[in-house]
Amino acid sequence: MLESVNRVLVSRSALAHNFGLCRRQVPSAAVMAMVKADAYGHGMLECARVFADCGAEAFGVAEVVEGVQLRQAGFVQPVFILAGVLPDFFDALFEYDLTPILVDGEFVSPLAVKAASLGKRINVHLKVDAGMGRQGCLLSDAPEIVGRIANQKYLHLAGIMAHFPKADDPASGSSERILSDFLKMTTGLGLETARGFSLHIANSGGIFSVSGSGLDMVRPGISLYGYPAGGAGSGKGTAAEQLQPAMSFTSRVIQARVVPAGTGLGYGHTFITKRTTRLAVLPVGYEDGYLRSLGDSAQVLLHGRRAPVVGRISMNLTLVDVTELGDVRSGDEAVLLGRQGKESITADEIADWMRTISYEVLCLLGHCNRIVYTD
Repeated sequence: MLESVNRVLVSRSALAHNFGLCRRQVPSAAVMAMVKADAYGHGMLECARVFADCGAEAFGVAEVVEGVQLRQAGFVQPVFILAGVLPDFFDALFEYDLTPILVDGEFVSPLAVKAASLGKRINVHLKVDAGMGRQGCLLSDAPEIVGRIANQKYLHLAGIMAHFPKADDPASGSSERILSDFLKMTTGLGLETARGFSLHIANSGGIFSVSGSGLDMVRPGISLYGYPAGGAGSGKGTAAEQLQPAMSFTSRVIQARVVPAGTGLGYGHTFITKRTTRLAVLPVGYEDGYLRSLGDSAQVLLHGRRAPVVGRISMNLTLVDVTELGDVRSGDEAVLLGRQGKESITADEIADWMRTISYEVLCLLGHCNRIVYTD
C-alpha cells in the first residue's frame, strides 16, 4: 500500500525509559499513565501497551470515548476520565468499568440514581481546585460533597485529586503551598486511611520538582513522551534531564532546485534571496501539522546539518535553503523533529519558533501524520 513520505516515528524504548524514570522518582506511588489526546500525539493504544508492559497501574484520559477505546483494545487497568462526565455518558461508565472524576457535586445524585437503577456500585474520585483555577470544587466545598457521596449506597469515593498549575516553576513556591492546603483538607476528612482510597496531585512537573507530592498515585504526562513540563531548560538539575524524546518527524526532498538572487519565495514573497540559492522543497505543510507560523523561522536537518526554512509554509510544501549543504537531491531524508547524525531538533525548539509549548507540537504532528513505531 502506498503511503505518504511524511511520517512520525515513535520509539517504544524511549517511552519505556521515560516511564521507568518517572517510576524511580516516586517508587512507592502507583502510576496513572496519561494517554489522553492520543497519548499526546504518540498513539494511545500502542503507548498504553508499552506502559502496561512497564507496570502502569492505571491510565488517564480526558473523555469517555477514549476510555471505551482502551477497554475495547483489551486493557484491564483502571481507566480514569479526568475532564468530567456528562449524564449522556453514564451508561458507558458502567458498561466499560470506567472511573469518573467528579469535578463538583452537580452529578452526584444523577450518577447515584443511574448506579442504583443498574444495581452496580461505581468508584468515583473527586477533583478539588487547589489553585489551578480551571476545574474542580473549591477546597472549602469538598467536605460537603464528600459527605453527599458517602450517603450514596452505590457510589464509592475511591480518591481525591488536585492539579499543580506551576510545578514547572519551583522557584514560585506555589506548589508547596498547594500541596500543604490539599493535605490539610484531606487529612481533615479522615479518608486517607480508608481501604482502597488514594490521593493524587503530582503531574510531570510535580514528580520531578515537588518533594513529597507522590502521595498514593502520580499522573505523568509530557514526561512519558520525553519532555520536561516547563519546556527547554526547565528540568535542569533534576532527573528530568534524562528524559528521552520519543517522537521524530521525517520527510524527503521532493525537488532540489537553484534560483537566482532576487527571487521571492512562496506566498507573499516574505523571503527574497540575496544570492544564487539552492532550495530543497519538502512535501510538508500546515496540513501535516507543520504550521504556517514556522515560515522564515524554523530549521530542519538534511545531511546531518541544520538548514533554515525560508518563505511561508504552504498547505503541502515547505522551502529550505540548502545552499551551504552541498549536493542535496530529491529523495534525501529531511528531519523536521528528531535526530540526524550529531544534530537534533526538539519539540521545545519547534515550540519556541511557533510561540507555543511542546505539548501542542507533539499533538499536531502525531494527529496529522501516520505513526511508525520503532525499537
